[in-house]
Amino acid sequence: MVKPKDGAAQPVPAVPTQTPEALAASVPVQPASAAAPPEVDYLDQVIRLKAEFENYRKRVDREKPEYLRLGRVTVLGKLLPLYDLLQQAHRQVQAEHNDTPLAEGMEGIFKEFDKLFREEGVAAMDPLNKPFDALHQEVFGTADREDVSEGTVVDVLQNGFMMQDRVLRTAKVRIARRPKTADGPAAAGK
Repeated sequence: MVKPKDGAAQPVPAVPTQTPEALAASVPVQPASAAAPPEVDYLDQVIRLKAEFENYRKRVDREKPEYLRLGRVTVLGKLLPLYDLLQQAHRQVQAEHNDTPLAEGMEGIFKEFDKLFREEGVAAMDPLNKPFDALHQEVFGTADREDVSEGTVVDVLQNGFMMQDRVLRTAKVRIARRPKTADGPAAAGK
């Protein structure tokens, strides 16, 4: 019996006595898959993550040389206008002041450019007196010429450059065309 605060004794309710089997039978049973949270397979996740990282690393290793090559192409492409300006200045210095320290300095600059271009695989195109090639040249005019076939490059306005198999800059050229004659197709309509 339990004594309350006021001092009066109160009877304790009786606990029903059941066997453990009867008690277990009275509790509703839920399927194990619905009651328990799904098992997380951490080992499988780690293996997949490792495989994904290995694939990423291999892809980066494959792409890195191409990114380096594109960087070199960009830098060398930006150097070409400077090279053209120095080449024009070099021609003027050679024509007017051939035996001066300025001419020697310009010659040293061109030796360094040539060395850099060789190391990087850059070569100037030589389209003169060859058939026009739209992949490597741009036409900036025509010239009436009978001594060469039509479409042949007769003048190079700006050199083009290749880096291994890639065009850094197309050559700006003038090509030959047949001169219009008075008895040709244009005169037939008169």
